Amino acid sequence: MAASDRRAELLEAAIRVMARDGVAKATTRAIVSEAGMTLGAFHYCFTSRAQMLELVTETLTERYVAEVRGLFAPHKDIRDSVLDSLHAFWKGFEANPGEHQMSYELTQYALRTPGLESVAGRQYEIFLTAFASLLELAADNAGIEWTEPVPVLARYVQSLIDGLNMTWLVDRNSADSRAVLEMLADHLLQHARPAAG
Repeated sequence: MAASDRRAELLEAAIRVMARDGVAKATTRAIVSEAGMTLGAFHYCFTSRAQMLELVTETLTERYVAEVRGLFAPHKDIRDSVLDSLHAFWKGFEANPGEHQMSYELTQYALRTPGLESVAGRQYEIFLTAFASLLELAADNAGIEWTEPVPVLARYVQSLIDGLNMTWLVDRNSADSRAVLEMLADHLLQHARPAAG
């Protein structure tokens, strides 16, 4: 098996273990057992557990972003694009709550574990970069520009989504959560105007 394929299998095994059993129980032994590999394979593919956790974050974030990136079609109404992307993200969130719960658990675990603090920082760097790229893509395709700096809007969207996700994980109120997404789209568009030229 190619090293890249072995690494991909170990990452998926890590995601399954963490979503099922929690981040703290995702030891290297548990992960290689889940993947049907040896400890040697893990150490061949990753320089450290911290590197593996960062790659888990990258894998999950790219998966979520890929689901919505294609919804920003050129010249599509900006509100439709934003709402379609938010609803697509939400559909994926409700379909895989364990993965998302694990993501929040990973943040707290990394912040509390000496030597893993950078994992939490990298996790949110990836999230903020992803939201910024989606906002820029939406603006380019709709012929608008944002009246607030994109990094600020990305942080706003990330913060609201974080809170919404956590609240839903507790109460599973999908109807109110979707209503919040509508409000988010409308509020974002208060900070949009036709592009100059």
